Amino acid sequence: MSTLQDLLAQKAELERKIQETQRNERQAAVDKVRALMAEFGLSVEDLGGKATGPGRKKAATDGTRKAAVKYRDASGNTWSGRGLQPRWLKEALAKGKSLSDFSV
Repeated sequence: MSTLQDLLAQKAELERKIQETQRNERQAAVDKVRALMAEFGLSVEDLGGKATGPGRKKAATDGTRKAAVKYRDASGNTWSGRGLQPRWLKEALAKGKSLSDFSV
C-alpha cells in the first residue's frame, strides 16, 4: 500500500506533467495558427481582434474612464450622476434645493 508521501509525490509529478503538456500543446496550436496566418496573409485585425505586443498599448478596459460631470455646486463639488449621491448634494436637497439647481 502507498503512503501519503508517495501519493503526494505522484500527484506533484502528475501536475507537473499536465502543466508541461498544456504548455506544449498550446505552443503547437499557436505555431499552427501562425503558419496558417502566414500562408493566407492574415493579420490579427483580419480575425476581428486587436493586435497587442511590444510597442502597442492595450485599451483601458479596467473602468478607469471618468464619467462626465452632470452636477456642480458653487463650491466646485461635482457629481457625475452615477453611484450614490455625495454628501454635499444630499445636504443641499434636504435644505430644499432641487437637483436641477446643480445641473451643468
